[in-house]
Amino acid sequence: MTNVLPAKNEQYGTKEYWDERYSQESEEDSFDWFKTYADIADIIRELVPDKNARILMLGCGNSTLSEEMYDDGYKNIVNTDYSDILIKKMRHKHQQLRPEMQWLEMDVRDLKFESGSFDFALDKGTMDAMMTTKGDVWDPSEDVVESCNKEVDEVLRVIRNGGIFLYLTFGQPHFRKRYLTRPGTTLEIRQLGEAFHYYLYIVRRRE
Repeated sequence: MTNVLPAKNEQYGTKEYWDERYSQESEEDSFDWFKTYADIADIIRELVPDKNARILMLGCGNSTLSEEMYDDGYKNIVNTDYSDILIKKMRHKHQQLRPEMQWLEMDVRDLKFESGSFDFALDKGTMDAMMTTKGDVWDPSEDVVESCNKEVDEVLRVIRNGGIFLYLTFGQPHFRKRYLTRPGTTLEIRQLGEAFHYYLYIVRRRE
């Protein structure tokens, strides 16, 4: 693990870092930011009771989240990441056991899907990575603000009315609400953990 850690945290927000990292890792390697599916499965089942729902994974990486959701019955999952190296590995890894899952090279700030084409979208750490590029959480750069807003705008465009965008992060509400508050939506925040807290931001598009 240590040989793929960036020299500076801001590298987490660059495609070059992830391409280099995934080129070093094997197809069987995995890494989960924050919580695993086991930690949030009950919440996912509550928010998405229909196992046939079309689900969008934003910046999927080599997390085990998608495969564990698939094995739990959510077959209609579209995984996106802007590292083509990663996408090729994940597509090959899962093509036999989980053939219904899709793996697409795509930037979360420029989603190539029709409007209203998903029921549920999930970000587990992708927006956080974009926030490491410049500045700090108290005074983010214009690039960071623009990138985060583009992601949220794109996600809200591609989920249907009544659909849900779930964002899991350690970022506290006073740092994150600015990006997630939009007309025509509601925002619910749930706090997880005890000594160290994580936050679930649940953005719903109104019917």
